[in-house]
Amino acid sequence: MAPAIALTDNALKHLNKMRSDRNEDLRLRIGVKQGGCSGLSYTMDFESKENARNDDSVIEYDGFSIVCDPKSLLFIYGMQLDYSDALIGGGFNFKNPNATQTCGCGKSFAAEM
Repeated sequence: MAPAIALTDNALKHLNKMRSDRNEDLRLRIGVKQGGCSGLSYTMDFESKENARNDDSVIEYDGFSIVCDPKSLLFIYGMQLDYSDALIGGGFNFKNPNATQTCGCGKSFAAEM
């Protein structure tokens, strides 16, 4: 069964490096908020395990945890998070099967629910 949010090897490697640079045991929170050119935008930030909410979904990858609130998960379920260090177009890339429209930067999207 496919995970609710998938990480590519490049994304996992980069996220582990970012987490180790902070020298803390942190989780990655992925979510969605109103805004951006297409209506919804992705959010990502590290947080401590103490900030977990009772209704969060937790996805584990070889000792790395992703957390997502239930409302956001409706919009990004099945998404793949990738990372590229290319000079042009590099950074995190969201491949969201629920997006009906995306903006040029790839950081916002529209979805019908």
